[in-house]
Amino acid sequence: MTKDKQYFGTDGIRGRVGDGVITPEFILKLGWAAGRVFSNGTKGKILIGKDTRISGYMFESALEAGLSAAGCDTLIVGPMPTPAIAYLTRAFHADAGIVISASHNPFYDNGIKFFSENGTKLPDELELAIEAELEKTLTTAESDRLGKAQRIDDAGGRYVEFCKSTSGYLDLEGMKIVLDCAHGATYDVAPKVFRELGAQVISIGTRPDGLNINEEVGSTHPAALQRAVLEQKADLGIAFDGDGDRVLMVDNEGELVDGDELLFILATHLKQQGLLNGDGIVGTLMTNLGLEVALKKEGIDLVRAKVGDRYVMEQLNERDWILGGESSGHLVCKHVTTTGDGIVSALQVLSGLRSADQTLAQAKSGMRKFPQVMINVRMPVKMDVMSLASVADAVTEAERVLGDAGRVLLRPSGTEPVVRVMVEGEDVGLVKRTCNELADQVEEAVSQA
Repeated sequence: MTKDKQYFGTDGIRGRVGDGVITPEFILKLGWAAGRVFSNGTKGKILIGKDTRISGYMFESALEAGLSAAGCDTLIVGPMPTPAIAYLTRAFHADAGIVISASHNPFYDNGIKFFSENGTKLPDELELAIEAELEKTLTTAESDRLGKAQRIDDAGGRYVEFCKSTSGYLDLEGMKIVLDCAHGATYDVAPKVFRELGAQVISIGTRPDGLNINEEVGSTHPAALQRAVLEQKADLGIAFDGDGDRVLMVDNEGELVDGDELLFILATHLKQQGLLNGDGIVGTLMTNLGLEVALKKEGIDLVRAKVGDRYVMEQLNERDWILGGESSGHLVCKHVTTTGDGIVSALQVLSGLRSADQTLAQAKSGMRKFPQVMINVRMPVKMDVMSLASVADAVTEAERVLGDAGRVLLRPSGTEPVVRVMVEGEDVGLVKRTCNELADQVEEAVSQA
């Protein structure tokens, strides 16, 4: 039986700065513990990047100190997208990569993510090994074995070239694109990628001040991009989140194109190119039923993983498939990179549009999203609601009412004391009624349990 992890969640360690373990003291020791694990008795080399949060300076220094004490050299690249760290870790033959970021969260949160030497998320055994070292007393290596730090000045240029190469140096001449970089880690590299490929680029969210990351911009707040696309009469817009591993798009009519719709475009393009291994892709439990229906018409299977890119990647590896993702825009294109990468995924979509000679609006029209309603029901204590007979009966009845044209999902939140009651189907009125009735029944059952 695998030991439960004390600090690591599904995407590293994250929280509010100054609370819990998101403190300089803990991060210093985390660097030391990671250095001991990755160096494995030799002098290791760890690459560190960060997003644009003000607390990144503090945690960068803390990690560097901890790694040095463990006898590890550090390569510091400054503000760079999370997927850039995955690539650069491989490019510099580092033993691991560390990202200081809280992704799409507000500036007052921060966290630590790790990549292996292969540019992939860490397996459970390595995270557990780091946690085991955290239980030990911090010791300092002999002075002649302390780690050194080196700043890599050309890291951004290297990553820009990598992104361009994944699309076969796609020609974007004549295309007008609005980029929203969320005042985050893509603020410098993303505009360069698209400009160097020939696009006319209008950028928003490219003035980070340490406090404005994700603030009313980026993939979590797409309204700014929608307005800009219409005002600029652009061909499309592309929005990244704070650390650049998610992407959403906006078509020329100002309509948002989410991760499910982007997956549809990518899957159909790859199948037409004969590149879609196994004619299947991986979504999650929250993936819209409309994607599943649309893919079926194209002869493409959809497998649902648990929510979280970690679980999407597990399914991709298990099936030797190359494409998967979430409606939030965290997409994985395994045929060109090792992790979710907003810039790379956007280029893959644009490659599909160019190949099919379609606009974004035309390409997404082959998929119709089903109406989806979700209600959060609070739970006084943590419980398995589906083990309650009345809840199980209510779900069975809801599924009967919806028939083959709908879907029901009850999912406990991983961060809040709530169970998410989700219903989707073709008839929006029926979906709303069914979800409200089911949520009421769940609330009553939970209160009586």
